[in-house]
Amino acid sequence: MTSNEIISKLPYSKPFLFVDEITKVNENGVEGNFTFDPTLDFYEGHFKNNPITPGVILTEVMAQIGVVSLGIYLLNNTTNTSITIALTSSSIDFLKPVFPSEKVTVISEKIYFRFNKLKCKVEMKNEEGQIVCKGEIAGMMVSK
Repeated sequence: MTSNEIISKLPYSKPFLFVDEITKVNENGVEGNFTFDPTLDFYEGHFKNNPITPGVILTEVMAQIGVVSLGIYLLNNTTNTSITIALTSSSIDFLKPVFPSEKVTVISEKIYFRFNKLKCKVEMKNEEGQIVCKGEIAGMMVSK
């Protein structure tokens, strides 16, 4: 399954699609990136005159790349099916801010995938290779 095939199966569209590219994927993990467009609406109010990417958006980027994209890859054994996903838990530590126009890379490592629940260790790095946030995210993956 190619990067473009995985992205096309994601259940999101702009402006809520936070995956530009999947650079690596296998049964144990995934790596991908996203660049934050400075015109995204949430920058207008978070924070006044000093826009910073909200933590909930950083978590969403890690979930879309690190859990949903990997889940699509793992469930690829059925053709022409769509994926339903529900976030079941997240625990994220935020270490550095992410600003408009920054490109981030998400690296995800599968902890387990059983009974359609996928749990991953995820981290997000900036272009300097510094970890900006890290933690664990889990979700239920169902193909229909």
